[in-house]
Order: sequence, then structure tokens, then C-alpha cells
Amino acid sequence: KTFQAVVSYVGHDGTIYIVPKSFEGALNKLMTEIQSKFNCLGLLEPYCWKKGEACVVRGSDTMWYRGKVVELCGDTLQVQYIDHGCIEKIPQCHLYPTTLYTAIPPFCIPCQLYKTVPMGNFWQQDAVNCLQELLTNEEVEIHVKELPDKPWGKLSINLCFGGMSLSSFMAYQKYCVAEDAQDVSELDLIEGDVPDLPSYMLPPLPDPGSVFPVRVSHLVSPKEVYICLEPPESPLPPSAPEGDADCDSELESLEEALKWCNKCVESFPLVTHFQTEMPCLVEYQDGLWYRAKLLSVEEFDPVKILVQFVDYGNFSVVPASRLRRIPYHLLKYPVQAIRALLAGFKPALYDKDEKIIPYSPEWSVKALWAMMECVEGKQLSASILAVSPELTISLYGDDQNLVHMKLIEMGLADLDE
Repeated sequence: KTFQAVVSYVGHDGTIYIVPKSFEGALNKLMTEIQSKFNCLGLLEPYCWKKGEACVVRGSDTMWYRGKVVELCGDTLQVQYIDHGCIEKIPQCHLYPTTLYTAIPPFCIPCQLYKTVPMGNFWQQDAVNCLQELLTNEEVEIHVKELPDKPWGKLSINLCFGGMSLSSFMAYQKYCVAEDAQDVSELDLIEGDVPDLPSYMLPPLPDPGSVFPVRVSHLVSPKEVYICLEPPESPLPPSAPEGDADCDSELESLEEALKWCNKCVESFPLVTHFQTEMPCLVEYQDGLWYRAKLLSVEEFDPVKILVQFVDYGNFSVVPASRLRRIPYHLLKYPVQAIRALLAGFKPALYDKDEKIIPYSPEWSVKALWAMMECVEGKQLSASILAVSPELTISLYGDDQNLVHMKLIEMGLADLDE
């Protein structure tokens, strides 16, 4: 059985406690009922607690939770929150004995990784820290492999996050040996010194002649842009390719995979072999890591690299310390930004005193700014005129007019029949 779940807690022994998404409604309903029944302080008078006794616990957020006494420690008791898994030392005044909800089974399930043996036969503290940082409060995919031998024992599972197997990831980090990790190769990191360098995939394009929604993610010049295909808001027209139906879920999957990669990126080695077009992860100025490809070495002392962020189209020169090797599984998602040339116009003649774009001197800076105003944050649509030798499109504004007509009206471009 495979299902989605939220990791509620990772124990000090490496036990992973999960709450299936399908349980969330019932758990929320129970929590609401508990709050209405116990709107008081804990039990203030002396009480003789017993190990294993059911209770409700007042948490640090002042909410009441179902609990079970697991250890007697004088004035405090070690209590497990049975619907979340965590164990805490709690003063007796924050507990209340009750048998009200003992007929309802715990909502969280204790789990262990299937056929995964931690180094030294128990999870070391740094491995537990890694599991807690990666998983706590995150939604994951659970594949049930073996049921426990006894009731309320640990369920043996494969756990997947962001397209990666947790067993494979922990084995890659040398925290354990995963006997069943056939997919360790998906965590292999791309190196720059391999003869057949893998590359990113392009998304499937709509049929030439059909009109489809896009947004411009980056402008190189008024004529050269990077576009992202927008998921359709209504059912696809018959002319749209079947692959478009998955573009929204594919984007969500990519975002999820990148979120997980950002959590563990520090464990990925720095890029040391620089090869043109090599896929990599690059840290942007917002502190997050994105998919990119290496274009050239710009400086040697210190080393600075020209990269392109493949899901946006923009370029950046970054120090080598901001490049990391990328896991192979991140290459299965097509790039989000596609280079395209706009048809129907050409640069106008301008005065020699006009400020020009250094890397595209046929265009004035004024024309670039005007085109930015036409496309930035706008709902645009496009139609493909040619796929080769270069993708060429007509680009329309939200008023259904060609965007370049504004530049022609301003005298910054001429019609090109």
C-alpha cells in the first residue's frame, strides 16, 4: 500500500512517527472535542500515576493532547503524545488522568526503514539530527513493505521525499546500509569530468499555429526572450498536446524536489570540474538553490562562473563556492524556461548618442525597457511560427494585440515582414 502522510516526530532511536493524510480530518475532530471537554487546569491534587496509564496532556501551546505515561520520574512524568509520537517530561500539574478516549486507536504510526541497518546497529545522534531536520512536519510518500510482528509494533516502510528514497539518501550519507536500495543511482551526483554529460530535457511544445498562455520569465533583448508555458485554466483544446495536462503537477513535483534538495544541499559536494552546459545547483541571491547549467569560466583568481538558471532563463556570474553537484533525479523534470525569438519586427535606426545594449548593439536600452513594460507581470499568449533553426513565436498581450506594436508606435522598432 502507498499513501501520503505527515511526519509528526522522529524519535531519538530513529523511529519515524507518521500521521496518514487520510486520518487528518478525524484527528482534528478529536482534538476539537478534547479542547471542549478539558477547559481546566491539570490535576492539582496528589494522584498515584501508573506506568502505561492514559491521560490528557496540556502542551506548551496550551492545547490538550492524548497521552500515555511511559516512565515515572518523581515530580515529573515521562509522557508520550500518542497521536504524534513525541515523548516529553511533563510536570504532574499539566496532566489529567482519563479513560475517555482509550477506545480510539492512536492516529500516528511508528515506522522503521525497510531492510535498513544503521551504522553500529543503532542510529547515531548526527543521523537522528539529519532525519529530524529533513522530515519533521513534512508531507512524504509511504510505501508499506512489512507489517509489524505484534500490534503497535513498527511498520516497515520505504519513505520517499521530493522524488528521493530516504533509505538511499541516508545510505548515500553513510549513516546506514540499505539492503533494498535499488534506486541509490538516482542520488548519484553529476560530475563534470564524465564523457557523456547528461542534460536537461525541454518540455513538449504546443502545436504550431495554436495559441497558448505563456509568461515571459527573462528578456535578453526586445527580440530574444525566455518564456514559461502556463498551465491552462480550462480543459485543453483539442489541438493542445496531451503532455500539457501534466505540466501543472510536474511543476509541483519539481518545486517539491527542490525544496528537499535545499534542505540537504550542504551535503552535496562543490563543483570542481567545470564543463560547458554541465547541469548543477546554484545558490541565488535569495539564499535558495536552483537548477542551473554552467556556461563559462569568467575569472580565474578567484574562480567565477557564468551560469544560467534553466527554470527562469536569467544569467549570473557567481563564485565557485555557490555551485554544487546536482542529483540525477532532478534532471527528469523538463526545464521551465524556453528560449524564443519574437517575430514581426526589427530594430529601428537610432542616433549614435543613444545608449545601446552592450551584448546586442542593434537594440537600444530604451527599446529593452519598453518591451519589459509590455510583458512584465502580464497575461500573455503565444503562437509558434517555427521550431527550427530557432523557436520563433508571435507574442500577444492581454489585449490580444502583438506586444511589439507598442515599440513600433514609439519609434523603437520597425515592422519586419
